[in-house]
Amino acid sequence: MLAFIPRTRPWLGCLRSMRAGARGFSSTVRVCSDVVQETLVPREKIRNIAIIAHVDHGKTTLVDQLLRQSGTIKQLSATEQALFTPTSSAASNITADSAIDNGFITRVMDSNDLERERGITILSKCTSIIYNGNLINIVDTPGHADFGGEVERVLSMVDGVALVVDATEGPMTQTRFVLSKALSRGLRPLVVLNKADRPTARPAQVESDLFDLFAILGATDEQADYPLLYASAKQGWAQPTPPTPSPSGDLVPSTSPTATPSMAPLFDLILTHVPPPMHLDRTRPFSMLTVQIESDPYVGMLYVGRIHSGILRVGDVLWALDAEGQKVGEGKVKKIFARKGLERIEKDAAGAGEI
Repeated sequence: MLAFIPRTRPWLGCLRSMRAGARGFSSTVRVCSDVVQETLVPREKIRNIAIIAHVDHGKTTLVDQLLRQSGTIKQLSATEQALFTPTSSAASNITADSAIDNGFITRVMDSNDLERERGITILSKCTSIIYNGNLINIVDTPGHADFGGEVERVLSMVDGVALVVDATEGPMTQTRFVLSKALSRGLRPLVVLNKADRPTARPAQVESDLFDLFAILGATDEQADYPLLYASAKQGWAQPTPPTPSPSGDLVPSTSPTATPSMAPLFDLILTHVPPPMHLDRTRPFSMLTVQIESDPYVGMLYVGRIHSGILRVGDVLWALDAEGQKVGEGKVKKIFARKGLERIEKDAAGAGEI
């Protein structure tokens, strides 16, 4: 995310121009000064992944758990909970749709009022977490068909997708749509069968339906050989084997007596299955495809996207190019931001692979 100050006069300095794709911003690395390397995240330590699914299959709840268990968001104290004002969509303080659940604010990625009121994700949003020294950028996407364009735009920022499917309902209409977009971009999905703790779950049939859907959509052998996890985003666990019935008849995670059920298997799978953006070259001129434009009353225009090449730092001059590569604007980078949980972190430099 970068803040952009429009300029009217060309700036020559140490920059060369470069053609890029539609809505791209392009400049080159400064030749006459060194970039502050210590602020750059090594490419091998970056994972960019989108969470895609049909509406109400548990994407946002899953992201909530990833943020909690990575330590990115804190658990509120009793005093902080008492002072917290719930949104109008909060039903009670004990359900998964509540404003606070077990001391944590729920649906943290659904930030605007309409999303809170309707209980659905409308706009794609990016956040990041640190897990075992790795930076995982997570893009939460809408599952409603009316907002499918949001999914198409953000897939250019990621190197992998987590397809979340309800273990009872199975693949639905939007599941087919978002999966087809991911497969057409050559992404290798990992599959999460969510709500596997429900008595109505039918994982065997849903797995069969999923494999058929991959075949119908023309997935390659590599894409069809997807890893699968069983999960309960509400309870906060994921595992590679189906849950087992307890003496009471409830389905519980199949962990050893000494192990605590958690999202660690999903974190580990993301690190092993999603490739780092090693194909993006930081020695080339800077370019970035803008997928979202925001505004800040204090900073100005904010352009969100993944850096496709080069290194960017505060003070660089950028050119805005149209689909034909023609210059349509010019500006200077005022601030560079990355996300950590709900916070916007200011940086002085960012390199290819970072969002």
